[in-house]
Amino acid sequence: MTTTKYTAILRGINVGGRRKIRMADLRKLFIEWGYSNVATYIQSGNVVFETAITDKMTIASHIKEGIRQQYSFDVPVIVRTAAEMEAVAQNNPFFEGTTNDYQIADIKPLHVTFLQTVPTDEQIAQLAAFDVGNDEYAIVGTAVFIRCKGGYSKTKLTNQLLERKLKVSATTRNWKTVLKLWTMLQ
Repeated sequence: MTTTKYTAILRGINVGGRRKIRMADLRKLFIEWGYSNVATYIQSGNVVFETAITDKMTIASHIKEGIRQQYSFDVPVIVRTAAEMEAVAQNNPFFEGTTNDYQIADIKPLHVTFLQTVPTDEQIAQLAAFDVGNDEYAIVGTAVFIRCKGGYSKTKLTNQLLERKLKVSATTRNWKTVLKLWTMLQ
């Protein structure tokens, strides 16, 4: 049986003492659910794994339902293939280093918001009409590349804004995390 590598990016766990899931417990659950070669990265819900299932929405639904059953709360889950993460890592219009050089200081303003689906032109226009201040963004497929001049904690380009304007589920990771997940998928 052929398997494919994926990353599951969970939104809103272990933030502010809410929706706590220990990564060791999450790894154990993924294995119980039938996924293999499971690894996590930091406490914000980044899981790399393999499965023979080829439909990302099926995988995301399975993980979301499993977490709901285990923890009694909903967690949005976005799943990406290794190739999709490579495309994100290789195509950030704001990143000026090499993909292997993610320890440099100028990556702190860089983030990627992962969207569940591709937004429509009308939804993108809704976002374009919003004043984002000095921050910059570029939408490429299901990724919103963000450069936050004042840091992510001060940006207007939050998950909530992007979900409201683009009408799609979203979760954001800093550039270091994006590159680490891509490395883990190789």
